[in-house]
Amino acid sequence: MNIPFPQTPEFSGALYAPSRVEGEVFDLEIEGVVPEAICGTFYQVSPDPQYPPMLGTDIFFNGDAMVSGFYFADGRVSLRRRYVLTDRLVAQRREGRSLNGVYRNAYTNDPLAAKNNTTANTSVIPHNNVLLALKEDAMPWALDPQTLETLGEWNFDGQIDSATFTAHPKLDPLTGNLLAFSYEAKGDGTPDMAYFEISPQGKLLHEIWFQAPYAAMVHDFAVTEHYVVFPLIPLTVDVERMKKGGQHFQWQPELPQLFAVVPRHGDARDVRWFKGPKDGFQGHTLNAFDEDGKVYLDMPVTGGNVFYFFPQADGFVPPPETLAASLMRWVFDLSSAQDELQPQALTDYPCEFPRCDDRYIGRKYEHGFLLAFDPQRPYNSANGPMPFQFFNLLAHINLTTGVTDAWFPGDSGCFQEPIFIPRTAEAAEGDGYVVCLLNLIAEGRSELVVLDATDMAAGPIARIKVPFRMRMSLHGCWAPR
Repeated sequence: MNIPFPQTPEFSGALYAPSRVEGEVFDLEIEGVVPEAICGTFYQVSPDPQYPPMLGTDIFFNGDAMVSGFYFADGRVSLRRRYVLTDRLVAQRREGRSLNGVYRNAYTNDPLAAKNNTTANTSVIPHNNVLLALKEDAMPWALDPQTLETLGEWNFDGQIDSATFTAHPKLDPLTGNLLAFSYEAKGDGTPDMAYFEISPQGKLLHEIWFQAPYAAMVHDFAVTEHYVVFPLIPLTVDVERMKKGGQHFQWQPELPQLFAVVPRHGDARDVRWFKGPKDGFQGHTLNAFDEDGKVYLDMPVTGGNVFYFFPQADGFVPPPETLAASLMRWVFDLSSAQDELQPQALTDYPCEFPRCDDRYIGRKYEHGFLLAFDPQRPYNSANGPMPFQFFNLLAHINLTTGVTDAWFPGDSGCFQEPIFIPRTAEAAEGDGYVVCLLNLIAEGRSELVVLDATDMAAGPIARIKVPFRMRMSLHGCWAPR
């Protein structure tokens, strides 16, 4: 490869310069002690482009999927990393260059590009003896959970008749069922949505198809024992714009934050639509539950467009420092005809990448784990401008007391998404460990940190050293052995 990556913020620095490292490292160096009770695999995936962008520039979310597995056993940790060999990546390797243009716009691709445009680079989850690598623009790709070798595109034995599949499915902690959805389910720009419930053995148990008022991004969703909630972000899709070489998404500040609430075992006639304030960006969901005819949903919300690479029609992008954000609670009263909502702030600080104790997904709960940003903490200006998605706190919030317990890693540390691991299968909610990748910008390296969830401020009980720099990732999961 003789074409360099562009020296733009999306392709340079300790967070976003491509890593492109596949391989295995057995018995990683550990500072401190990893509890032997932590036994299983922490999987995560990063957009990590194999080749420089065809158009000379690109966005972070368009990179090829690099899946990492940290395998914990007997107080030791080993690492394995592999690219997901999607049709798209195989075609690029065949030609020795990038063949793909604007993000999620196949009209801008090289004629030699694969027809399947997905990178499968957003999240990973184990199901039915495979590890699924997911991106919301297509069906998942399956990997071997141990070797991370690519097995191929995964269509659930042809049971899912959708063009797309969410990157954020949930596992019901009681049944083990995989709960998932699709948006733009009949192709680019279509307002069709679908909800699926799939057994642990891969059988489609129930599906609901319905239409949204317009085609828009639905990045994440939430489930309760009896309902599912779909947040429509005011990033809309226009195929004619795409045909002219434009972006898949465009921010529309005049649109409300829109929510669909659907009974898990209902049908399209049961869909209820609710509206939140305009010009708001709903992030990832922390958790949800239903009680006494109401559905409660907790998720970070930002007052404005977070994705500067999808500006509004006139090109305007709000300066990042003007965007107020916090963890919000939305309450949907299904017994009321009222469809307009005002969320309640649960934090007074910006946060994202929230995770709960997975044993309480869809149930009443009180513990959340998330990344936060405190602008009052020092930042080492020698590192250059503060990067996109910079989080300097790893936090545990008790939603009952409102107390946040957090660890600050110093003026050059940036966290990636955390996961929670229970201390034992029977441990109380929130009693366990938080595992998280930490990028040390000044040192140009990464490490995996393990903290006791009951005392976050004390910092790591173990630092697992990674002998190379890992690019900023998106999402991951814990798979107990």
